[in-house]
Amino acid sequence: MRKFLTFALVCLVSVIGVSYAQEAFNLYTDKNATGNHFIPSGWMGDTGDIKFNDQSQTGPYSGATCMEIGYTAKRSGGQGWAGIYWQSAQNNWGQKDTGFDLSGFNKLSFMAKGKNGGEVITNVKVGGIIKKSENDAIMFPDSTDVEYGSPIRLTKDWQEYSLNLVGEDLSYINGGLSIIFNADQAGAEQTIYLDDVKFVYDESLKKAESSTNFPFYVYADSSSLDNHFIPSGWMPATAAKDIKVNTNWKNYPFSGESCIRIEYANKSGTRWAGVYWQNPANNWGTVPKAGINLQGATKLTFWARGDKGGEVVQEFKMGGISSGEYIDSDSASITTVQLTKEWEKYEIDLRGRDLSYVIGGFAWATNIDVNDPEGVVFYLDDIRYEKE
Repeated sequence: MRKFLTFALVCLVSVIGVSYAQEAFNLYTDKNATGNHFIPSGWMGDTGDIKFNDQSQTGPYSGATCMEIGYTAKRSGGQGWAGIYWQSAQNNWGQKDTGFDLSGFNKLSFMAKGKNGGEVITNVKVGGIIKKSENDAIMFPDSTDVEYGSPIRLTKDWQEYSLNLVGEDLSYINGGLSIIFNADQAGAEQTIYLDDVKFVYDESLKKAESSTNFPFYVYADSSSLDNHFIPSGWMPATAAKDIKVNTNWKNYPFSGESCIRIEYANKSGTRWAGVYWQNPANNWGTVPKAGINLQGATKLTFWARGDKGGEVVQEFKMGGISSGEYIDSDSASITTVQLTKEWEKYEIDLRGRDLSYVIGGFAWATNIDVNDPEGVVFYLDDIRYEKE
């Protein structure tokens, strides 16, 4: 049965209006604190890469303990990412009616630090346990899905971070907190600490205005916090046999320390293959509110080269995912690109395109018939949306 909160409400009526004071709703203050809510039971991705200790005594921000989370970035499950959901009931992925009504709050605040400084949390969110298709067995979905907006690079000292929840529907929250790590952005094994995680009401907080800064990168460098979209949409179903993708190739990148190396061979007999960079991973139009507003961009540019020269990519593309309920708002592409051994810049014209909802940030596709029958290797770097 849904858990409803009773808030302490103090109304101060005067000539300047009405003010409300409400207590915090704690997710974590100390190990076994009576006011804690939600359970860190929803482990995701490469779960073998995560170590979790909710009673660490390594310099907590307050009280006697804090949460310590280790991430090895070893890709033990082949996913390249891992995360934890704090859920309203143990392992509740929407099958139990145990969500909280948090309508009286407008911010999630938490303290965080890294063991050495430089550790990266790729994503932080509230809510998001929702139906992605009519067949999903989620009877009690979260009423919202709010992300922090960008990766967080921690320092060695405790810092406060927060998610602006003004205007969000918080009437039913099962996923109180989710954090995700990305192997590329972490770069190596890391340990982070969390403390004093709580929902609060901040009367001075205003609704966040969404805006996009350009250039907007799909890929800048393997560990860059500016990267967006994930190369998760492998096509077709046999692509895992035919494609190898290395997003941290350090031999002769165009710029920075790394580039993307792609190896394609027709081992499955399907004769074609490709990859979509998606938001979030594996989103074929089934995830609501996942599109990124890239209005204002006039072109998508990227650098590419072949391993030997002469490699042919039949199409480079953005957008175009159109099979689900929450699809790309438009698409644009260039076709039949023959690569050379040296880095060359390519451009997809976006003028006049509807870029208000982009989930397929970048894609490529080719087939074996226009390439060496033994397969091809090519490289990509500096993939970004630009505004003239």
